[in-house]
Amino acid sequence: MLEKYFSAPKTLARLRSGPSGPYIDGFAGALERDSYSPLTAVRYLRAAVHFGRFLRRGGGSPAEIDASTLDAFYRHLSRCHCPSANNGRDKYHTQFGAKRFHSYLVRTGICQPYRSSDADRSEPELIVSFRDWFRQHRGVAEPTLRQYARGAAALIDGLGADPTCWKALQVREFMLDRSRHCGAETTQKLITSLRAFLRYLRFRGLCSADLDQAVPAFAHWRLARMPRCLSAEEVKRLIAACKGSTPRRLRDRAIILMLVRLGLRAGDVSQLRLSDIDWQCGTLRVVGKGRHEVRLPLPQDAGEAVLRYLECRLPVQSSDRVFVRHIAPFEPLLSGDAVSNVVKRALRRAGIKAPAKGAHLLRHTAATEMLRHGVPLHQIGLVLRHRSLDMTAYYAKVDVALLKQVAQPWPEVNA
Repeated sequence: MLEKYFSAPKTLARLRSGPSGPYIDGFAGALERDSYSPLTAVRYLRAAVHFGRFLRRGGGSPAEIDASTLDAFYRHLSRCHCPSANNGRDKYHTQFGAKRFHSYLVRTGICQPYRSSDADRSEPELIVSFRDWFRQHRGVAEPTLRQYARGAAALIDGLGADPTCWKALQVREFMLDRSRHCGAETTQKLITSLRAFLRYLRFRGLCSADLDQAVPAFAHWRLARMPRCLSAEEVKRLIAACKGSTPRRLRDRAIILMLVRLGLRAGDVSQLRLSDIDWQCGTLRVVGKGRHEVRLPLPQDAGEAVLRYLECRLPVQSSDRVFVRHIAPFEPLLSGDAVSNVVKRALRRAGIKAPAKGAHLLRHTAATEMLRHGVPLHQIGLVLRHRSLDMTAYYAKVDVALLKQVAQPWPEVNA
C-alpha cells in the first residue's frame, strides 16, 4: 500500500524498517480508506515512522504507547533535530500523524487505548450507578451526565462516602462554600447536579427525605433579559453566506436552514438520521432531551437544501447520520459543538456581529420570527418542545409594539 504514496525503493525500505515498519502498510491503507489527501497521508506516514524511531530510542514499542508516551513525543518535537524528520519543522502535522497512528494501532488491537488522568481515577460505585440510572431512565446525554457526576463526586469528597450520615445543614454549607469560588453559570450547574444526585439517593433510600431541598436556590434570572436573536435581514445574509456548490457549503446551508426554520437544538441536528426524514409526508422526527420525540413539518427550502446536500454527500460506512465532516476522516458530526461551529463560521463570513455565536442563537431567532408572524405562543412551544408555556412566553418580550399597548404611562413628576 505504501507504493501508492512513495516510489523510490530506498524510501520504501526505510519506511518499512524500525518499530513502525510492520504496521506502516496497514496504516497507509487506513488513511486511504478515510479519504485523506495524498499530501496529508505522506505527512502522517512520515510522522508514524518518526514516532517509531522515537520509541526505539526510549526502549519502547508501539504496543506500549500510552498518554505519557505521546506527551513525551510532543515535547521531543519542540527540540527535534532528527535529520530524517526534517529537523522537526513540520511539528503540527507530525503531532496529528502520531495521534492518528496510535488510533490505528488501537483499532487493530496492537495497543490499548489510553485514558486521561481524570478517567484513570476509578469512580465510586455510587456515582457509576447514578450515571447508569439517569442514562437508562431519563435519557440524559453524556455531557450532562459528566457534569452531574462531577457535582456528585465533589459532594462525596466534601461530606463523606456514606450518604445516610449527611445532614441538611452540611449540604447547605457545602453549596454556599463552593459558590464563593464559582461564577454564576458554574454555580447554577452545580446546584442542578447536586439536586439530581440527592433525588437519586432519596429514590434509592440512601439519604433522608427531601435532602435535595437543602440545596439553596441561586438568584439568577436567566429569562430577565431580551432574547438574543438575528433580524430578518441578518438571517438572509447568513443564508447567503452559505452559497456555493461544494459539499461543505451545501451542508452548511442545510444546517443553517434547519436551525433557523425549525428552531432545532445543535444536538438535534448532529444526531439527525436519514430514517428520521419522511420525504413522502414532508415531516421530520426529532428526539430531544429526555428522549422526548416529536414530528415536525419540514419546510420546503430546508428540505430542498438537505436533498441537494445528500446528492453530493460523501458516503460514510456503518452510519446513517445526515450531516458528516468534510475534513478527513469523514465521519458523522460528533456533537452539537460541530453544528455551533458551522454557525460561527457562517456568521463570520456574513460579517454579522451577533449577541451570541452558537447554534442556540438561531433557535431564539426561529422563535421570535414565528411570534412576529402571529403564531400563538402554545404552538411555538410545541415546535420548540418546551415543557412549560412560561419558557415560551420569554419570547413575547420581543413584540415591542404589543408591549407598548399594555404598558402604563409613566406618572409625571411636578417640581
